[in-house]
Amino acid sequence: MPVSNAAPSGAPPSRRAQIAAGLGDSLGVGLGIFPLGIALGVLVIQAGLPWWVSPALAIGVFAGSVELLLVGMIAAATPLVTIAVTVLAVNFRHVFYALSFPVSRVTRGLPRAYSIYAMVDEAYATYVLMPPEKLTSARMVTGQLAMQAYWVFGGLVGVWLAAALPAPIEGFEFALVALFIVMTLDALRSRREIPSAVLAGLAVTIALFAFPEQALLAALLIFVGGLAVRYAATTGAARA
Repeated sequence: MPVSNAAPSGAPPSRRAQIAAGLGDSLGVGLGIFPLGIALGVLVIQAGLPWWVSPALAIGVFAGSVELLLVGMIAAATPLVTIAVTVLAVNFRHVFYALSFPVSRVTRGLPRAYSIYAMVDEAYATYVLMPPEKLTSARMVTGQLAMQAYWVFGGLVGVWLAAALPAPIEGFEFALVALFIVMTLDALRSRREIPSAVLAGLAVTIALFAFPEQALLAALLIFVGGLAVRYAATTGAARA
């Protein structure tokens, strides 16, 4: 008589099935994360930093584009205050992720603490829209661990590639800028975000002329102020 390994209908999935599901959740976003990890590793070596900076950023920071941004800031010995404000401005959206991310489905203690730490864009996009009945602690934590692993191993591959190259790739440091340009173009397609793009352009222009020594920090602060004014104006117009 044949024996079936499938769980009975209505029974919770086994832990093995949950882990397999988490790994499956990570594969799609992993196709995008792994190449970015390679870019991180190459940038670390080309910036003249030790190889271990790549896995250290992927493990200790794990914040996507901020990791790429930090490479240039560390290499340029940027003041800690500027680094802290820049990271806060770039990752401020994560504050709002916590309001809707289904972290309550994760077991309390270390698994939940890690799930909160690893609440990157890809994890949020993967699990926030998933039906609650499919969300389990093992599945979510496995998926997030796998997403971080793609960054770590991609970075190590990038370190190896950069060390194997006979000469640095000129212009490779433009990878992060190119990534943000693509994201900006995607946002502009909706037309709704055109005012935000205009505000960003104005903020950069003002910062370059008024605060050339701290242009990045000044541009971020001006842009945040502009977004706040825009939000207040649009909210007031909607209520009128």
